[in-house]
Amino acid sequence: MADDQLRVLIASPLEPQHVARIEAADPRVSALYEPGLLPVPRYAADHTGVPRDLSAAELGAWAALRRQADVSFDFDWQAPADMVANCPRLRWVQGTSAGIGGFLDRTGLAGTGLVFTTAAGVHGVPLAEFALLGLLYFAKGMPALAEAKAARHWQRYAGSQVAGSRALLVGLGGAGRAVARLLAAAGVEVCGAGRPGRRYDVPGVASYVGSGQLHQVLPEVDALVLACPLTAQTRGLIGAAELALMRRGSVLVNISRGPVVDEEALVGALRAGHLGGACLDVFATEPLPAGSPLWDMPNVIVSPHSAATVAAENGLLTDLFIENLQRWLAGKPLRNTYDRAAGY
Repeated sequence: MADDQLRVLIASPLEPQHVARIEAADPRVSALYEPGLLPVPRYAADHTGVPRDLSAAELGAWAALRRQADVSFDFDWQAPADMVANCPRLRWVQGTSAGIGGFLDRTGLAGTGLVFTTAAGVHGVPLAEFALLGLLYFAKGMPALAEAKAARHWQRYAGSQVAGSRALLVGLGGAGRAVARLLAAAGVEVCGAGRPGRRYDVPGVASYVGSGQLHQVLPEVDALVLACPLTAQTRGLIGAAELALMRRGSVLVNISRGPVVDEEALVGALRAGHLGGACLDVFATEPLPAGSPLWDMPNVIVSPHSAATVAAENGLLTDLFIENLQRWLAGKPLRNTYDRAAGY
């Protein structure tokens, strides 16, 4: 193999046609792809999967592949924390998730010299659709309709509409931008909250505030949509005080990370009837414990951290990875480079 070859380890399940596209991106690219050594996906675009019961020889073959890798598509399924030692040639890892900060901290990889890029933007459309679903679900009275259907009870009622409502959107990255576009198209007035001191120009956002100004805006909106990364600044961002400021009957949508919200305070606000509902894809503890009161609340949508996952995801991830491969080979800045100082 020529010295100018870029050896790309495919470290999580990926369809052969996408691997072929990666290899075709540039004559210098060579894929290290052994699907029989990778975890078995449980559903389309599953990048965790169920690890196989590999023999000693098969584990040795996986170790040999790792040692050759210059670049890795996703993190090592077997020992991600040891990637520096196990992958001595490795320089860059393309993640398959938009939020990798917590993972890098837990594994210690954040303290290494490796370059990391995220999948920010790939999951924006499905997350935005999930956020709109949450607003529509409660505006159209779906919990009450489900109860009436179960009781075979026919009673006309007056619902509300999403058009003309106002939402505070926290987080104006890839997912937030997709949310803003879709909500604005549905007639929602979107107020965007971003990092203090930064200027934003996001299609669909009618007004902006800094993240330190949430208390001023929360009493004036009908919905709070969280699409921000989990950082030291956003952990516990929404607690009892913030929830109390929200309008009675308003809705909270969380497509960011569970620890952004004080879950106990959220349960209390829902039980008290202060919040009209919560649409949740993420939780403080995942999987959501069987004893969590959120499971039994009719005014809560529980999604198992899957709102971003759609069958087309692997194709979109491959598109992003190929663009970054070409940038890497050309010596150009990569898209979605992880910022250690910012935490995303």
